[in-house]
Amino acid sequence: MRFGKKGKFSPRYIGSFKILERIGEVAYRLALPPSLSHVHNVFHICLLRKYMANPSHILSAEQIQVHEDLSYNEQPMVILDYKVQILRTKTILLVKVLWRNHGVDEATWELEEIVRQEYPHLFKSTV
Repeated sequence: MRFGKKGKFSPRYIGSFKILERIGEVAYRLALPPSLSHVHNVFHICLLRKYMANPSHILSAEQIQVHEDLSYNEQPMVILDYKVQILRTKTILLVKVLWRNHGVDEATWELEEIVRQEYPHLFKSTV
């Protein structure tokens, strides 16, 4: 099992990380993100691969209005999909919402009723 993924197509290389220090002749300590806190941060040199710079890896970040407590308001941009969740005794209507400053892979499923109340402008263009 590699990094929480089991199976034939589990990722072999998971990202580029800064090398903090060299330990001995064949091991390195890496700066891993908190999401990989369960992984030991010292790796043998055979498990590392040189990062090849790619101009498409440069991310363009939009300016975000940050409040004094370092929080910001999430604003939905568009509804990507609709789904009906059928339970034993009731039916739940869901919408997949694309949020500002997030990619399509980070879109979330929300209750249609709540989104319709808070953001009615998203539904005017789809009706």
